[in-house]
Amino acid sequence: MEESVLKNLHTFVGFARKRVGDPHLAEDVVQESLVKALASTKQPTNEEDTVAWFYRILRRSIIDLYRRRDARKRAMEQFEQELPDAATGNVERLLCQCFKRLLPAVPEQYRDLLQRVDLNGDDPAAVAASLGLTKNNLTVCLHRARKHLREQLSHTCRACSKHGCLDCTCDDKET
Repeated sequence: MEESVLKNLHTFVGFARKRVGDPHLAEDVVQESLVKALASTKQPTNEEDTVAWFYRILRRSIIDLYRRRDARKRAMEQFEQELPDAATGNVERLLCQCFKRLLPAVPEQYRDLLQRVDLNGDDPAAVAASLGLTKNNLTVCLHRARKHLREQLSHTCRACSKHGCLDCTCDDKET
């Protein structure tokens, strides 16, 4: 069986290439089919049957490839439909609102930076200039402010804060 398949390997790759369009992907599909063929408990005995048998396995592998592509495409489309606000830039609705009640626990100079840069969307260079800081210094301060807030969120929100606080399950009305 192995000899028959290996003797026709170039033909099988050409067959797959015509159907998938990508030579590297065609080689991968043929390799996947080879693994399936070798794992099969029922293998033909003569060369003619072996070639036809392997073509059936190869066709199924190509069909499976297209099914996986379609499934991936449908999953991405569904994901995009479930997050319409993220696509339009309205991400705040999806973010955990716990951080708002935790902002007072952040030191005042850090809280001001978070408010101006992260929440208001002010230009970091303009904020740095207005505070008399270099842009690098502002970046360090923002890093420390975010770290402090992240620690507060970690203590309050636990699991959701470890995963980015998207679609939070915390009760944001708690105080």
